[in-house]
Amino acid sequence: MLDVVASNADDVASVMNAIGLQARQAARALATTAPDAKNDALHAMADALLASKNDLLQANAQDLQQVEGKGLPASFIDRLTLTPKSIEAMAQGLREIAALKDPVGEVIATWDRPNGLKIERVRTPLGVIGVIYESRPNVTADAGALCLKAGNAVILRGGSDSLHSSRAIHRCLAEGLKSAGLPEHAIQIVPTSDRAAVGAMLSGLSGAIDVIVPRGGKSLVARVQNEARVPVFAHLEGLCHIYVDASADLEMAKRIVVNAKMRRTGICGAAETLLVDSAAIGTHLIPLLEALTDAGCEVRASATVLKVFPGLKPATEDDWRTEYLDAIISVAVVDGISGAIAHIGTYSSNHTEAVIAEDPAVAERFFNEIDSAILLHNASTQFADGGEFGMGGEIGIATGKMHARGPVGVEQLTSFKYRVRGTGQIRP
Repeated sequence: MLDVVASNADDVASVMNAIGLQARQAARALATTAPDAKNDALHAMADALLASKNDLLQANAQDLQQVEGKGLPASFIDRLTLTPKSIEAMAQGLREIAALKDPVGEVIATWDRPNGLKIERVRTPLGVIGVIYESRPNVTADAGALCLKAGNAVILRGGSDSLHSSRAIHRCLAEGLKSAGLPEHAIQIVPTSDRAAVGAMLSGLSGAIDVIVPRGGKSLVARVQNEARVPVFAHLEGLCHIYVDASADLEMAKRIVVNAKMRRTGICGAAETLLVDSAAIGTHLIPLLEALTDAGCEVRASATVLKVFPGLKPATEDDWRTEYLDAIISVAVVDGISGAIAHIGTYSSNHTEAVIAEDPAVAERFFNEIDSAILLHNASTQFADGGEFGMGGEIGIATGKMHARGPVGVEQLTSFKYRVRGTGQIRP
């Protein structure tokens, strides 16, 4: 790994192009690496994380000290902080990824043509993936492991706020690669905090990078989506909705709504808007509002909600478009499932939506007519996570319509190619 600090734009460009070239060379080797070798590396990485726990905590303490007193939101500090428990979770995540079926070389489909040609569609690595992230040092391990399992090389660019933590984690990943005899440049971390490095990655590093994945705030993701010259897997915002139908079991609805909003308010799968069926105003609305306020959540209410529960803060038009990432939720009454579909269609960021209903027809309409990446029935939006989907982790959530959508796990980090076998056929 190039351990340098670039002093000007030319230096940054030179360093980044070298990293891109090294990643491309590593990707060629990884594409044909045996599954056992990749799994050995992942287990060695997990062992190194656990053995280096004190070093990781010390590095993280440096990062936390640097942001102290800057008035950053609690959600930011939560994402930045490493604990013994979170380090153990990182290590366990690597082992879970190792236990997944290797996707490379999997035959997705096969068919025969009348002329005797035999055609197969086969999974293949994407190549080199660039990951740009902020204040989430655990992404270093998650992204490195997922890319490796899928046969890809990865270039990691963590935020300046998490620089010490990310570098310490990367050293553990490098140790795992070395112990398994895999290319040392399979997982690289950008050695400078200069923002020009991000621009270099977005340019594609002279064709070295095949896909960019941003993990961070709205401004970072917007910049990546606006400037990237290579494909992007990303979501801009997590404007997640919960619709509570009149048929919903009230106690279930209360548990789910509070969990979806308050379990962790700073994640992209946290609920930001609650929609309640107008037919449930007399049965569900007040208990749901009380459950939220009792849990310490600020409610911003529509005019109809305010009539039933005075004293709440009135919701503005901006509230329906706001990803709070905090203990705040906007609440509106809608005219049944049709009203919920209309509201979500207007304001959703196409990330995650949930319906709470015992009426199966309501659930089916919700699933069929809402086009978000993740839809849940009678479950919390906080399950919008690759680990919870059994993917062993995720590199991010994608809300686009092409290729990867929803949690981006190992399979989503592959493409495919066609293998056609003949016996001398020529085209007439």
